[in-house]
Amino acid sequence: MAAPMELFCWSGGWGLPSVDLDSLAVLTYTRFTGAPLKIHKTSNPWQSPSGTLPALRTSDGKVITVPHKIITHLRKEKYNADYDLSARQGADTLAFMSLLEEKLLPVLIHTFWIDAKNYVEVTRKWYAEAMPFPLNFFLPGRMQRQYMERLQLLCGEHKSENEEELEKELYQEARECLTLLSQRLGSQKFFFGDAPASLDAFVFSHLALLLQAKLPSGKLQAHLRGLHNLCAYCTHILNLYFPRDGDEVPLPRQTPAAPETEEEPYRRRTQILSVLAGLAAMVGYALLSGIVSIQRTSPARAPGTRALGLAEEDEED
Repeated sequence: MAAPMELFCWSGGWGLPSVDLDSLAVLTYTRFTGAPLKIHKTSNPWQSPSGTLPALRTSDGKVITVPHKIITHLRKEKYNADYDLSARQGADTLAFMSLLEEKLLPVLIHTFWIDAKNYVEVTRKWYAEAMPFPLNFFLPGRMQRQYMERLQLLCGEHKSENEEELEKELYQEARECLTLLSQRLGSQKFFFGDAPASLDAFVFSHLALLLQAKLPSGKLQAHLRGLHNLCAYCTHILNLYFPRDGDEVPLPRQTPAAPETEEEPYRRRTQILSVLAGLAAMVGYALLSGIVSIQRTSPARAPGTRALGLAEEDEED
């Protein structure tokens, strides 16, 4: 008997089954199709077979990490939400997917990862609290730099060199994109009628993050909340396909004190070693990234000896 497919994705928060856009899109598609997956929700990407999230381990042991490729594989396994679409609807799907990536995705990245107030009070706060030690000390910052690079690639065609003008242009295009999506959806349950398709999975993942997060700086969020059919659309999908999956990350459970057993000394030793290993990893990262530097100077009576120090290095992602 073949092994079950396994999906590794970011865990949930803000009333959503996942706080990550790509993870949310794949999760939603699997709910639409009823694909039999063993789902692992985690806030530690190192628990994924690829070291990234989302990731799909197929029944033959292969690992797929790109959302579009994950969905393509599920289609090959006969879990196809687009099976009944016409050629025209298939073309519309490609057009709207391109629109999401070009017009809406850049502003979502800016909203959650670049806007200083949102990043500090919402994004970094969630990841730092959800991630295990010592990942929470450095991984949110690394993710932010990766999203900055992704945003630069997405904005390559924009000519404006002024950052303020570029931001204004991006937000204007995103508002127009939301308005167009609202007009296209109209009063329908889904974009192609009464049954969801892959386009709905991606539209929902983009809109739900923006709608659900409590953003202190929410210029685009305010525009979305004014488009009532899109808000009702997100609520409908959440209630229908994720009725119990939108809880916040639970706090660590408190276990009652128990009498010490023969294994207790070994358990304590393991816990102490784990803490020491975490501290060593954090200090090592601080040294390598230049957060902390060590400088050794020679005694005053040996003027010919040069001081030794550790040069600062930028972390390579």
